[in-house]
Amino acid sequence: MKSASEIVQQMYDGDAFSQWLGIKVVEVRPGFAKLEMTIREEMCNGFGIAHGGISYSLADSALAFAANGHGRHALSIETSISHHKAIQANTRIFAQAEAIKEGRSVGVYQVFISNESAETLASFKGTVLFKDQNW
Repeated sequence: MKSASEIVQQMYDGDAFSQWLGIKVVEVRPGFAKLEMTIREEMCNGFGIAHGGISYSLADSALAFAANGHGRHALSIETSISHHKAIQANTRIFAQAEAIKEGRSVGVYQVFISNESAETLASFKGTVLFKDQNW
């Protein structure tokens, strides 16, 4: 069976969007992932702050990497995000995803987006469906 790191590397290698975002995997293990990236100017909206879809996408990748790290294919079936603070260009942000409930077929994860000062910028919750297919 592949390790969580091997699974995440395989997923990342085929994920052009996460690569475009500049996501770096800091730590991964079954049920947990920590990622980082830097907000670039082209990721900002008309208000000059990071588009909400950018932090959402980082959280979504963290969810995917944490859930799939168990060795079974996991697909999100419901997600939501709350933005707590605007994110400026050139800010380095982190996403930390952790399982809060894992069952045989469904898992629930909490993801927090923070900056280098450990301020919470957004919180994300995701539910995944674990398939019978292994990595």
